[in-house]
Amino acid sequence: MNPEKNDPLILVVEDEPKLAQLMIDYLQASNYRTHHIAHGSEVLPFVQQTPPDLMLLDLMLPGSDGLTLCREIRRFSELPIIMVTARTEEIDRLLGLEIGADDYICKPFSPREVVARVKTILRRVKRAPEEADRVSLLKIDEGRFQASWRDQPLELTPAEFRLLKTLALEPGKVFSREQLLNHLYDDYRVVTDRTIDSHIKNLRRKLENHDADQPFIRAVYGMGYRWEADLGQLI
Repeated sequence: MNPEKNDPLILVVEDEPKLAQLMIDYLQASNYRTHHIAHGSEVLPFVQQTPPDLMLLDLMLPGSDGLTLCREIRRFSELPIIMVTARTEEIDRLLGLEIGADDYICKPFSPREVVARVKTILRRVKRAPEEADRVSLLKIDEGRFQASWRDQPLELTPAEFRLLKTLALEPGKVFSREQLLNHLYDDYRVVTDRTIDSHIKNLRRKLENHDADQPFIRAVYGMGYRWEADLGQLI
């Protein structure tokens, strides 16, 4: 089947023609519309004029590299971004820890894996209307990757946002570090418990900057973390 005009649009930003065409062929076979850009300088104008549903963004590009582009896009859009890289030393920086990417794929990769990652992230975005604004004091909009406390916006990284959503939507439930890691990443990568502790620390600090009297997130010794702040009346 050929993609139709209402099917999701995937922007493929890749300067290797054969690799780009391979991804495009598999995406179109899965009923995604595609648009290909090979030069970094053309990305921002296209995203602003024709916002795609998701972008596959190569790290090394002529004109402007993927890290710079991701930072620039995050200034005005929560467009889902999957970074594509052959530079494994950059992996720790790619998943929103610094620049706001949603996922990464290492070269060489299976094109089926690309399609699977795309489907996973788009499903997550599609669920947003069901989960947005479920609480009155804390408002969560997954489609825009935005959250606010008492109508004050929280400037969160994607990892912090997912932690907040996971904990706050089930207040009182204790989540182990492993469970929280599984909510953060779809590919079950190997990371240490310190990764969760660092994200929790930063998230707690940002919340307490808005409301120092709330406990928000409490550590449960030997078990994990739970949400304790009063969320107000459920909507």
